[in-house]
Amino acid sequence: MILLIGAGPMAQEYSKVLDAIGVEYDVLGRGAVSAEKFEKETGHNVILGGLSQYMEAAKVRPNTAIVSVSVEQLAKISNQLLAYEVKNILIEKPAGVTFDEIQEFSEAATHYNAKAFIAYNRRFYSSVTAAQKIIEEDGGVESFNFEITEWAHTIEKISKSPNVKENWFLGNTSHVVDLAFFLGGTPKEISCFTASKTSWHKRSANFSGAGVTKNNALFSYHGNWNAPGRWSVEMLTRKHRLIFRPIEKLQIQKIATVKIEEVEIDDALDVRFKPGLFKQVDCFLKGETSYLCSIQEHAINCQYYAKMANYK
Repeated sequence: MILLIGAGPMAQEYSKVLDAIGVEYDVLGRGAVSAEKFEKETGHNVILGGLSQYMEAAKVRPNTAIVSVSVEQLAKISNQLLAYEVKNILIEKPAGVTFDEIQEFSEAATHYNAKAFIAYNRRFYSSVTAAQKIIEEDGGVESFNFEITEWAHTIEKISKSPNVKENWFLGNTSHVVDLAFFLGGTPKEISCFTASKTSWHKRSANFSGAGVTKNNALFSYHGNWNAPGRWSVEMLTRKHRLIFRPIEKLQIQKIATVKIEEVEIDDALDVRFKPGLFKQVDCFLKGETSYLCSIQEHAINCQYYAKMANYK
């Protein structure tokens, strides 16, 4: 039995995938309003009450869980699952509000010998899968760059707690950084610079930096939350420039030409479900975890995010 914790919009997306895969699962929610919406959209019953109440009443406790609750509750629920000896956990990003929460959970997961993964679904986009094949054929990534601009004027109006917004780089911007390092390699050295601020993110709003990965690929990045821009990633091999702008699409520039063409990809699953989600959940349930982001890997990457965002 699989336990899906949460009944919000993201949990609805997980429900669609679990139904399509054809597995049995329980849905655990807290609020009557969200539960009613979930049941209306999915046709699946929601069990109300806390995790402790559910576990104590369960005839057979689940060994696998997907945590899709509010950011403020991610670490708390995930740690409770460890205490109930749940060994396979997929957690919505970023697994905690702060780096301390994430580090503590990483250490706890190691202690309990549990397999916990962070749901960076962009790793499983069809565009990314197509790019990986080209990168492998070309002999690897030589260099890469990425943009991490957020739309501050939009985020300012979002109904989120001040603590979540103050850690926005961790909770949201890390999406694109995780993807860049997933494709290009994790840093061996990195130099980071920040400036400016927003009304809700006071430690930084203008970002720039560069470094070298453990695979000796050079990289650079920039982003300005107070200026126009968008997320993007570019991977350069000896034969191609692979462009993700937007991330769901893949464009390619071949060596000795300036022409940029769109790569045809089989994105049927990304159209039918939230992009990347079906492949991510399918791999998680099958134990095919090589592309998933483990909590231990995430805790290491958080050190880079902290430096990039001037979180001290």
